[in-house]
Amino acid sequence: MRKLIGNKDVKEMLLRLLRTGRVPNALLFAGPEGVGKKQFALGLARSLVCTIPKDGEACGQCGACKRVGEFAIPTFEKGEDSDYVFFSQHPDVGIIVPFRRNLRIGAVRALDRETHFRPYEGSARVFIVDDAEKMNDAASNALLKTLEEPPPTSHIILIASRADSLLPTIRSRCQTIRFAPAPFDDIEKHLIATERFSADDAALAARVSGGSIGRALEIVPASFRTQRSLMLNVLRSALAGSIRELLAGSEEMADAKNKDEYEENLGILQGLIHDVWLLRNGAGESEILNADIKAELSQLAEAAAATALAQWLGEIETMQENFIVNINRRIATDSLFVAMAG
Repeated sequence: MRKLIGNKDVKEMLLRLLRTGRVPNALLFAGPEGVGKKQFALGLARSLVCTIPKDGEACGQCGACKRVGEFAIPTFEKGEDSDYVFFSQHPDVGIIVPFRRNLRIGAVRALDRETHFRPYEGSARVFIVDDAEKMNDAASNALLKTLEEPPPTSHIILIASRADSLLPTIRSRCQTIRFAPAPFDDIEKHLIATERFSADDAALAARVSGGSIGRALEIVPASFRTQRSLMLNVLRSALAGSIRELLAGSEEMADAKNKDEYEENLGILQGLIHDVWLLRNGAGESEILNADIKAELSQLAEAAAATALAQWLGEIETMQENFIVNINRRIATDSLFVAMAG
């Protein structure tokens, strides 16, 4: 667990709980997406099932440690396919995951059944609820029943990027551990150590990741620069009030061939607008994500009104929240861009 990036305070807290044998049966790992919550959950699971732990921490070398985290989750063709606990190669560590944007009641019921079995190999079983905020009311109520009287040998770890959307009664039954974005310098060093990134690319990926190691590792710098260039054109067109160019940008952005990049492009646009807003309000280079193009963003900041930028950010955030339902992306993007031009 010590090798995980960032969140030093969380590491120390979890290690204290492990050393004293006081790991709660229900935990909520809350924090921004991609900051390592799932890796910490797996690290905790590894420590709980390790056969030769040292000072409460997993050895990382025994057979139990090596099998934790090795999941084979199939591709779901229909919702019922996700109504299972998917176990790692270790039979005492399992996970439930959403189908599309919903964590189904069937998966939660499967979790409840599994928690009542005694450990097969070790002294504990660990179950991870990934994207816990994607539970609907029925699934939430089913989980609540499980959390009311969790079996003493089972530990349930909820992972949520928007913990406030969980039922208050669920949050009250979990010990919440809050995660923060990792420092840019730590991410940059890790990226360079992987030998997949040049120094310049590592610096770029670390900063635009927003402190998310998961996001940083997924970035392909050349592709990111291309996508960012397209979103810069959108921002320029918005500041110039050019509806024609914005609608053309909306058409390209929402085109079916670009559907896999849509949410990423929207996130890039959001980051650019936020950087311009920060610069408009006197922020320095160290405070913005796209520091490598600060000069260009500073020019845009001179032509922007802070109130308009803040409004655009609010509208984008609302769009992102609405992705939980199946909105028409082309219509939503047209609406957003027309509002930005106004």
